[in-house]
Amino acid sequence: MGSWRIARIAGIDIKLHFTFAFIVLWSAMQWGGLGPRGALFGVVLTLLIFLSVTLHELGHSLVARAFGVPVKDITLTPLGGIAQLGGRPKTPGQELLIALAGPAVNVVLATALGLAGGALFGGQVL
Repeated sequence: MGSWRIARIAGIDIKLHFTFAFIVLWSAMQWGGLGPRGALFGVVLTLLIFLSVTLHELGHSLVARAFGVPVKDITLTPLGGIAQLGGRPKTPGQELLIALAGPAVNVVLATALGLAGGALFGGQVL
């Protein structure tokens, strides 16, 4: 209710809650003081952040499915993502691995972005 399916990845619906538009608008307004390019930057930045949130939630979801736990969908809201599981893991170990899968995706993303940044900028941040 109040969400629209925007994608389907590995059989998992990715939904966008209608309130998500507010965070994109807010971001455009925050960066809009720098002009139209600033507003565009704010929108793109917000969308990239939520791409990483989506990948994080997919990490949880795909590991859950590997253990036979059904995944209803992933919903993106202004506060983050919610992976709705249709059941519970059979063991505490499975639950731990499902919980760790999302942060593991973040570590992989941060490492990849760090390596890409190092390659592009020769190891210099500024």
